[in-house]
Amino acid sequence: MTSASSSSTHSDPAASSFQVDLRGLVDLLSHHLYSSPRVYVRELLQNAVDAVTARQALHPEAEIRIRLSATAGRVTIEDSGIGLTAAEAHSLLATIGRSSKRGGDHGLETTRREFLGQFGIGLLACFVVARQIRVITRSARDPQAAPVEWLATDDGSYTVRELPDEARREPGTTVILQARPGAEEWTVPAKVEQLARDYGSLLPYDITFTEGDAGNGDESAAGGSGEPRGITDRPAVWDRPFPTPAARRVALAGHCAQLFGFTPLDSIDLDLPVAGVRGVAFVLPEPTSPAHRAGHRVHLKGMLLTDHADNLLPDWAFFIRAVIDTDTLRPTASRENLYDDETLSAVREALGARVRAWLAELAASEPERLAAFLSVHHLGVKSLARHDAELLGLMLPWLPFETSEGSMSLQEFTAAHTEIHFTRTVEEFRQIAPIAAAHGLGVINAGYTYDADLLALLPAVRPDLKVTELDAGAVTERLDPVPTSAELALAPFLSTARTRLEAQGCDVVLRAFQPVSVPALYLDDRQARQERDRTAALDSADSLWSGILGALRGSAPRARRVLNHNNPLIRRMSALPDEALTGTAVESLYGQALLMSQRPLRPADSTLLNRAFLGLLEWATHSTDSQEGQK
Repeated sequence: MTSASSSSTHSDPAASSFQVDLRGLVDLLSHHLYSSPRVYVRELLQNAVDAVTARQALHPEAEIRIRLSATAGRVTIEDSGIGLTAAEAHSLLATIGRSSKRGGDHGLETTRREFLGQFGIGLLACFVVARQIRVITRSARDPQAAPVEWLATDDGSYTVRELPDEARREPGTTVILQARPGAEEWTVPAKVEQLARDYGSLLPYDITFTEGDAGNGDESAAGGSGEPRGITDRPAVWDRPFPTPAARRVALAGHCAQLFGFTPLDSIDLDLPVAGVRGVAFVLPEPTSPAHRAGHRVHLKGMLLTDHADNLLPDWAFFIRAVIDTDTLRPTASRENLYDDETLSAVREALGARVRAWLAELAASEPERLAAFLSVHHLGVKSLARHDAELLGLMLPWLPFETSEGSMSLQEFTAAHTEIHFTRTVEEFRQIAPIAAAHGLGVINAGYTYDADLLALLPAVRPDLKVTELDAGAVTERLDPVPTSAELALAPFLSTARTRLEAQGCDVVLRAFQPVSVPALYLDDRQARQERDRTAALDSADSLWSGILGALRGSAPRARRVLNHNNPLIRRMSALPDEALTGTAVESLYGQALLMSQRPLRPADSTLLNRAFLGLLEWATHSTDSQEGQK
């Protein structure tokens, strides 16, 4: 930009205009502003729709017509809209950002809310595929004005001239694009029709498409030479009447399959009249990650804005794909996404409330449908419920968990248990589950992702419930004690077992429990694990840390190996006459528990496993040798 010089230091500088390089603008539009050249069809439709909207405001009785046609290398659109005079063509088509919809510019008292875009920038955007744009227009505001031709090329030049009356007798505009080399694929008739249907199916006016050469732009040829086919498909599926709710669900499911490629589990009406939003949300039939950003389909006043809006719904509604039409939300500069402002934030919150209401309705009246939904999306719901108090309160009672009584919802499980115990590993749960079920102990497997976090939050939702991590004492108390006489008779066996496992930090207890097929139970709670870790650190620490860690020695119970007095194997082990063999058998049983628990083995554990294995081999081979010698 330059300014004029002045001899006076106090005079105002002369104003100059920015000069726009059209080649640079086309490069900016095609490579940076728009994601694809396909948007040129949207811009053509958008300008035509805005033109006829303005015409209706001026002449409500006027016939409305928008006709699109295409042949290889050429695309034409003709409308019966407001049209332009020569002065307006100069002003609007050559000035970036100017719009014929501004009432103050040309006396048309309408608000911009009724329109989709800006004619100037929208038409120039067509240079992403065109080498030449020809506009033939006649103004409806000035009946005496002659038809006008505006002709522009992609080198940045344009001409404006008046035409004889016969060039266009009725008000309106015809736009003819000539494809530039390399962009012919975007003007193939089938492609143009498909894009027009994609962008314009919900537009408020009837739009037709004709395959064929639209000629040079006069009215008689503007519709092409083929049979016209309708582009618009109104009203939207969600606004159509249906004989039954079931028929509506079927129609919505078919619409979802057409738009998104899947048959939904369910559909949710998204009706916010105050916010100017109407549409439907579809529930995905397959699990998806909560981290995946959903692509929603958004129409602005009927025109498709984007099919990948990722800021329309709250993050927690990851299981939804939505399609809406709105007249209040703002588009971004490229008109390919939604501008994230306070209005969108309020709409997003309201749409989230509608999805929550759907979940609440299912929970209250259709638990089977809710169960079907959670069977697919429970993992994602669990993930988000940890950080969303409202979603937690709504969904937690219905979420499925693996329990000692089988897989069921918390609602079902807490009906029988007000005191809930949980294990942090799957292996620990699988060991304890049959014993817990047999003795009435309510245990939940929290070894799966998110389950431990959710159970920790459960008392906040249900204060009447007590939730604690399973500890050795709680389980042992539920098991039947062995008669005193029997335990005294087995005192030597128990003494040997305790001596052998003392170095492992494990106590040995004798109980009678079900099922009989389980010979022993290994109970290892958090306090016991912490005590073992402290002991291991003490063994490897220097004198200073040894003193500190020794002072921290806890009084918590250690891991417990509960032997089942009802089990035949335990009875045979207790009757072995050889104390060394008894000890080896006890260590083998303990080693088997370590392997089943799949917890990391300490050096002492590895030593014990090796010793027990070799001891059993030696005993087996020694027995075989003795039998051979007797023969």
